[in-house]
Amino acid sequence: MATNVKNVKEEKVKDFEERVVCVNRCAKVVKGGRNFSFSALVVVGNKKGLVGVGLGKANEVADAIRKAGEIAKKNLVPVPMHNHTITHEVQAKFGAGKVMMKPASPGTGLIAGGGMRAVLDLAGIKDVLTKSLGSSNPINQVKATFAAIKAMQSKEECLTKREIR
Repeated sequence: MATNVKNVKEEKVKDFEERVVCVNRCAKVVKGGRNFSFSALVVVGNKKGLVGVGLGKANEVADAIRKAGEIAKKNLVPVPMHNHTITHEVQAKFGAGKVMMKPASPGTGLIAGGGMRAVLDLAGIKDVLTKSLGSSNPINQVKATFAAIKAMQSKEECLTKREIR
């Protein structure tokens, strides 16, 4: 039975797609010169309604990307969707980065730029209108998009909140 559980977890891990949004280099000046370290922002999703974001830091780029991918897989969040678009208009803020997302009619496409596009594409959203306000820092944009996804409610949650069902 333990092998079945392990196989299911491996299938779920293989099902996810990773996308590196940005890699930053940081320099620390020491007596012998400069020491470089790297941070990587990675978005992970299965294009079926699950998406995660991770920020990893290491002395090598490959290690930073690997760490960020592991962190992203631990921070998976379900995305409320209705016919390949979001359920309602939402705005969110992280740091100085603000994002606005609106549902769109079928065939509109994914109108988003930079880090927002990576998050929404890997979540499986195909039709949405977005606008990035404030900071153009990709880390703040991605985390603000993630905050907006967390703030969204499913269609059923909205109806029960309004006491329709």
